[in-house]
Amino acid sequence: MNDEKIQVRVTSTGQTLEVVVLSKRLNVIQVVFGEGVHNVRCDLTPNRNGTAYVGNVMGREVVYERSREDVKADLARAAGFRDFKR
Repeated sequence: MNDEKIQVRVTSTGQTLEVVVLSKRLNVIQVVFGEGVHNVRCDLTPNRNGTAYVGNVMGREVVYERSREDVKADLARAAGFRDFKR
């Protein structure tokens, strides 16, 4: 089974972490930090202007720096749809 992984940034330290995606929808992305019994789940929701997804894990703010349109395109690509324009 291939798990989708994304890069998120911890705002307080600037550190980037690779996390596993549980579910990805346009209004929320659910991710898991850690492995085994020591894992922590987090919901990333779009910020006000839709330029990034933001969430809290154990008191730390994490940011997935992709816009809402980018995630929408990723979901469409995964579903096999294309936007044809004439």
